[in-house]
Parts: sequence; C-alpha cells; structure tokens
Amino acid sequence: MGCTLATAFSLASGAAAAQDAVADFYRGKSINMIVGYSSGGGYDIYARAVARHMGKHIPGNPKVVVNNMPGAGSLVSLNYLYNVAPKDGTAIATFGRGLVMEPLIGSAKVQYDATKVTWIGSASNELSVCAVTAKSKVETFEETLKTEVAVGGEGSGSDPDTYALLVRNLLGSKMKLVTGYPGGNDMTLAIERGELDGRCGWSWGSIKATRPDWAAGPNKLRILLAMTLDRSPDMPDVPTVLEKARSESEREIIKLIVSRQVVARPFAAPPSIPADRRDALRAAFDATMKDPEFLTEAKALSLEIAPIDGANVDKLVQELYRTPAEVVTRAKALIAAAPGSAPPKH
Repeated sequence: MGCTLATAFSLASGAAAAQDAVADFYRGKSINMIVGYSSGGGYDIYARAVARHMGKHIPGNPKVVVNNMPGAGSLVSLNYLYNVAPKDGTAIATFGRGLVMEPLIGSAKVQYDATKVTWIGSASNELSVCAVTAKSKVETFEETLKTEVAVGGEGSGSDPDTYALLVRNLLGSKMKLVTGYPGGNDMTLAIERGELDGRCGWSWGSIKATRPDWAAGPNKLRILLAMTLDRSPDMPDVPTVLEKARSESEREIIKLIVSRQVVARPFAAPPSIPADRRDALRAAFDATMKDPEFLTEAKALSLEIAPIDGANVDKLVQELYRTPAEVVTRAKALIAAAPGSAPPKH
C-alpha cells in the first residue's frame, strides 16, 4: 500500500510540476491563432469563438489573438504553420479540412506532412453539401448531368474544389468550377452577385451561421447532395454522394475523399512542439468545447459543435494515410484534372 501511495504521490507531483512549467511559459504571452481564410466565413467565425474562450483553459492564461492568412484554399496558412511558425506552442491554425488529405491525393505544392502536424482537435464533424440557389437552372443533382452550373472554389485541396471535381470527374456532373476565391464569404457574395450558381463542399453549419434565411427552405437554396457517407438526420430526404456511386470502385474513391468530413473544423499546431504544451493545448481545446459560455456563444452564432479530440484526429489521419495505393492513385487522378476558370476581378 505504501509503495502504491508513494507512486501515486510521485505521479501527482510530476503532473503538477509539468503544469507549473506550462503556466510559467504561457504567462504573459499571446498565442497566434491563424485562420487560413478571409474574415467573415465559417472557419473565421469558429476560430474567433474558440479564441475568445480557450485562453482561460490554458495554464498561464495566455491571450489568443486571431490573424487571417488567406491564400490557395488555406494552403498558405498550413505551409506557414508547418515551416515558419514558432514550434514552442504559441501558434495554432485552422484551415480547410481538405488539406488533411492534400499530400496524399492532391496536386498542390504542399510543404507539410499531415501525419506530423500536431493535431489539437476539431470543433465539429459537420455536414457538407452541394447546393445552388433557387435562381439556378437545376433543381436536382441529376439535372446537373445535362445542365452546366457554375460553382465556386478556393484552390487545390479545399473542399469546394475537391468535391466539385469529384462529382464532375467521377459522376459526370457538368459543374463548372470557378476557383481562386479567398474564402467562403467571398464565394457567398459571388453567389449573391450572380457570378456563381452555388458551391459543392459547402458547410451546412456555415450556411446557417452566415445566411440563416438561405437554410430555411428551397425558395432560397436547393440542396443537391449531402457530401457524406450516410444520410444526415438534418436532411433525411437529401441523397448522399455515396448513393450516386455506380460501382464498388467508385464507392472506395468517394469514401477516401469524403472521410475528411469527420475533421470538419481542424485546429493544429506545428510539428514537434514540447509534449507538455501539446497536452495542455489539447486539454484546453477539449475544455473549451464543454465550456458553458462558449457553447452559449456557439448556439447564438448557429455553430455546430460536435468535437473530436486531438488524439483521435491524429489517429484518423494516420489511418487515412494507410489507404491502399491503388485507391489513392485513382482518387488522385480524378481530382487533379483541370480545375476550371478564375473568378472575375472586382
């Protein structure tokens, strides 16, 4: 019994010392939370909500400051996080979920290894859709097999680009991808201006948060596909992209590409940060996801909160990167095709 008590006391003392060291490091410092998109979009809204509450759950209570770093569908921000940002626990980024898979199946010039990123967690595993406005010429996905619709994109590896290419090149949709918008808010404005019919790979949570009237019914927005593997309770009558597969080969490719939806709102730090600070950031993120004040704010902002902790995000990433090579090759060829035109300048 004495040895057991001594061991427990030793472990507790060690944990307290580690927490003290983390608190000493963070006290009086700021954490730079980088958002890979322009302000006003879904990722930006999530990041600012998290930043307002996360600092109080980190030992030493550092201030968390949000900075936008848009570019190439948020690739610029992740390349920066991995290669330039300090590896001491004072930098966090949130970026397009598609970048989790970009080194594996994408065509962009990535400068990071997704299996070595320090995953802090994901705020949601939310639903993503292909949708067009009520002004569009199509009402169903099947009609896009004959009628062209213009959908927006941000750059290689982003959901809007990857999903538009998936349904075009695998399923035969006549979606015209117009890519290069800095962020979701910019695409939404382009839809309002009539430059675009809609988006494919559009977060349902973002639609509800930024344009709640659009989410109210088909008089404003027509949902063509749910970019999920199973039908969502939020829209049980909307077919999934997996349902449109015509063979087992197509199903395998869709499963690989759409699995990223599980990590809908990723937050990460650079590789090789000190383990005690990694653990502190993960614990603080988890605590934020349960914080009553944060949850109240998230509800007011119509943000979907269905968190995944950093360890499980890391586990999922490791599993995805063990996908059989032949499936990866087929998926990569499909979404590496010519992306489409660039948006007009304003």
